[in-house]
Amino acid sequence: MDKSISLNKKLLAASIATLLSSMVMAQEDDRSLEYIEVTSQKRVQNLQEVPVAVTALSGDDLLDSVSFDVFDLQSYVPAFAAFQSQSATNSGFSIRSIGTSTQNFGFEPSVGLYVDGVYRSRQNSIINDLADIQRIEILRGPQGTLFGKNTPAGAVSIYTRPPTFENGDGYVTATVGNDNLVSIQGASSFIAVENELAFRASGFTTHRDGWINDASSGKTINDRNRSGVRLQALYQPEDNLTVRLIADYAEIDEVCCAALTFQGNQTALGIEDKFGSDAMFAMPPFNATLFNKGDFYNYTTALSFLPESTMEDQGISAQVSYAFNQHWQLESISAVRSFNSFDKVDADFSDAEILLTKNDAHLNSFSQELRLHYASTDLSGLVGAYYYSQNLNLDYDIATQDDFPFLFAGFAAQVMPLIEGLNGISQLTGGMIQPAAMPAPGNTHFIHNAYQEQDSYALFAQTDWRFMPRWELTTGLRYTREDKSLNAVYNEQGPGINGLSFAEGDIPNPVAAGAALQSIGAALMGGGMPAPADLAIIAPFQQAGWGYYLLNTATVLPRPPLDESFKDNQVTGTVKLSWQPTEEQLIYTSLSTGYKSGGINTDRISAQLDPVFKAEKSRSVEVGLKQDWNELNLRLNLAAHITAIKDFQSSTFTGTGFNLSNAGDFDSKGVEIELSWNPLVNTSVGLNFTYNQATFDSFERGTCWTATPWHFGTDDPGRTSPDLPYCSRSGDRVGFEPETSFAILLNQHVQFFGLATLLSVDYAYVGSLMMDHSNDPLKKNEAYNLVNLRWQLPLTMLDSELTFWARNALDEEYVARNAFDAPFQAGKIMAYPGQPRSFGVTWTSRF
Repeated sequence: MDKSISLNKKLLAASIATLLSSMVMAQEDDRSLEYIEVTSQKRVQNLQEVPVAVTALSGDDLLDSVSFDVFDLQSYVPAFAAFQSQSATNSGFSIRSIGTSTQNFGFEPSVGLYVDGVYRSRQNSIINDLADIQRIEILRGPQGTLFGKNTPAGAVSIYTRPPTFENGDGYVTATVGNDNLVSIQGASSFIAVENELAFRASGFTTHRDGWINDASSGKTINDRNRSGVRLQALYQPEDNLTVRLIADYAEIDEVCCAALTFQGNQTALGIEDKFGSDAMFAMPPFNATLFNKGDFYNYTTALSFLPESTMEDQGISAQVSYAFNQHWQLESISAVRSFNSFDKVDADFSDAEILLTKNDAHLNSFSQELRLHYASTDLSGLVGAYYYSQNLNLDYDIATQDDFPFLFAGFAAQVMPLIEGLNGISQLTGGMIQPAAMPAPGNTHFIHNAYQEQDSYALFAQTDWRFMPRWELTTGLRYTREDKSLNAVYNEQGPGINGLSFAEGDIPNPVAAGAALQSIGAALMGGGMPAPADLAIIAPFQQAGWGYYLLNTATVLPRPPLDESFKDNQVTGTVKLSWQPTEEQLIYTSLSTGYKSGGINTDRISAQLDPVFKAEKSRSVEVGLKQDWNELNLRLNLAAHITAIKDFQSSTFTGTGFNLSNAGDFDSKGVEIELSWNPLVNTSVGLNFTYNQATFDSFERGTCWTATPWHFGTDDPGRTSPDLPYCSRSGDRVGFEPETSFAILLNQHVQFFGLATLLSVDYAYVGSLMMDHSNDPLKKNEAYNLVNLRWQLPLTMLDSELTFWARNALDEEYVARNAFDAPFQAGKIMAYPGQPRSFGVTWTSRF
C-alpha cells in the first residue's frame, strides 16, 4: 500500500514537472496571447483596452471552425443566440435574453445588425454563408450612442475583407459532406494602380439536401440552396483619403422550415376519453398522417405541400475617409439596399388540407452616416449625424383549403342545431326563406396589403478622456427621432365571404339567431308572417362564410382600412469609467441606455385594438474585468450586468388574434466569462460561460397556456379572471433563453506522419429553457450538449489545408429553442428540431 502511494506521488510529481516544463516552453516559444483589434467604439483599439463586453472573431477563426453561417457562432460567443423557425424570413438574434422572435415586420430587432457599417433592418438578410469575412464583433449590452439604429440588447457588426495592395490575400475553399453538401467560396484582390486603386471579388455557393423527410412527397425539408457575390473597389489617391465602394448580391431559395409534433393531441395526457384534432384527422375525409412526441426524432413529417422560403438581398455602399491632419478625420458611409423575401407555409403542419400562409415582403432603404473624429494623447472623441429611410411593401395571405369545412363542422357542434333549424324553416316555406349557407367554405383567402414608410434621424457624440495616467472617462449621448406611417388594406376573397360587411352589427350571433328562428317558426305555424327584425338576424347565416366570424381570431375577420402614423423622440447614452492599474489589466464600470423604436402592427388585428405600440427601452449597469497574464499565456474577460427592459414589445394573444403591444417590464441579470489559455506549447483552451436570469417583473397581458389546460384540465394560474383571454406572466421566466450555458474549446497540435496537424474539440452545454413566453409546462425544453470535432492537416507545399469535421458529432437529439401551439388544434404543440450529426471535409487554398 505504502509503495503504491509512493509510486503515485512520484508519478504526480513527474507529471507536474512535465506540465511546468511545457508551460515554460510555451512562454519561450513566442506563443503569446493574440493581439485583437476592434472598432466597437468607431475607432481602432486593442480589445483588452475597450470598456465594453465584446467578442471578436476573425475571418480565419470562421474558416478554421468551418462556420457556415451566423447560427454556427453561438458556441463561441457568451450570452448570444441565433434562431430560425417557420421560414428563413423568421430569423433573428438575442443577447442577454433580449431578442425579437416574431416575423411581424412592425417589429424592429432588439439586436442591431451591421455589415461594413451599414444597418440591416432584417436580421435574416445575413443568414447566408459567411464568406470573405475580416472579423465579426458582437457587442453585449445597450448600444444607444454610436450605432446607426439604436438597439436595447447589443449589436452584431460584420466586417468583410477590403481590397489590398498586397499579393497573397486570395483564397478558395471547397466543402463536401453528408446530405450531398457541396459548398464553394473564394475571394481575391486585384491591383489596378499600384498603391492607388485595387479591386476585390468574392463569392459563394452552397447546396445541400434537407435532413427532414416529408412522407407525403418523398422529398426532404431544411435543405440549403444559397449563393452570393461581392465586388469592391478601394481608391487611395492620397495618404489622407480613402474611398471604398462595395456592391453585393445574395439569394436563398430553400425548402424551409419543418416543424414536428412535440406533443400530440389524439388523446389527452391527463383526462380519460378526451380526443383532439388528431383523432379527427385520422378519419375520413382527412385521412392525415399523424405523428406523436415519440416520433419527434425520426425527423419525419407529412405536409400537403412543401414550405417555400426565398430571399434576395442586394445593395451598394460607399465609405469615404478623409484625414485633415493627425487630429481630425471625417468618415462617411452611404448605402442603398433592397431586400425581398417570400415564404409559403403549410400552416396546419399536416397533410390534411386545412390552412396555408403566404408572406411576400419588399424593403428598400437608404442610409447616410457622417462622423467627425478627433484624437490626441489624452482625448479622443467624435460627433456624428445619421439618417435612415425605409419603405416596406407587404402582402400577407391566410387561406383555407379543401378540408377546412370539415374541420369547422367538427369544432362547431354547438351551431349544428341552428343550421338544422334554419334548413327546416326553409323547407317549411318551400325555399322562400333561404337555407343555411356553407359556414366556412374552403379556398377562402384573408389578405392584407401594408405599405410602411419610415424615417429615422439621429445626432450623437462621444468622448474618451484620459484625465489621469491610468483612468479614462467615456461619455456619450444620442438624440433619435422616428417617423413612421402605415397604410393597410384588408380584403377577403372566396365563396361569399367577400360580400360580408365588417360592421359590428352584421356579425352572426348564434344565440340571437336561435331565438329568431323560434319566433319565425311560431309566426309561420300561426299563419302569420315572420317579423323583418327576425329575418335580419338570421340573414348573415344565409351567406357563405358566416362561420369564419365565429372562429375567435382577428386574422379572418373583415376590418376597415388602416391609416396610422407614429412619431417618437428618444435620448440615450452611456457613461463609462475605466482604470488600468497595469498594462495587463482593465477594470471598468458603465451605465448605458438604449431602445428600439415603437411602431405600427403590420398584421391584421381587431379594429378595436390599437395598432400603435411604444418604444422598448433598456438600461444596463455593467462591471467588467479584462485581465492578461502574459507570463502564463492566460486571458480572462469577465462582465457582470443588470439590465432592465421597460415597455417590452411582445406579440400577445388577445382572444381574437395576436397583437403587438408593450406587454410589460423584465430584468436580465447575469455574468459572462471568456477565458483563453495556452498552457502548453501545442495546446490552447477556451471557455465561454454565461449565467443569465431573465424574469418578467410586470407582464399582465401575456399569452395564456393552451396545451396544459387541454391535456390536464387545469387552468393557467396566471389567469386573473375566467372572462379574460390573456394571463399574467409576472414573475415567469423570459422565454427561449437558458439560465446557464457554456462552451469549452480545445485545440491540440498533434504530429501525424511528420505533419503538425491540429485537433479541435468544441463542447457546448445549453441549459433548460421555456420555448415561448407563456411558460406552459408542456413547452419546457431540457438541457442538451453539443460536440463539434475538427482535424486540420496542413499541406504546406500547396499552401493549403485539409479539414475533416463533424458538427453535433455525438448526434445529440434536441429542440432548437422554440415551440408553438398548432392553429385550430388545441393541445397540440409543434417545435423545430436541432440538426442531427453532420460531417464533411473542407479544402482551403491560399494564393
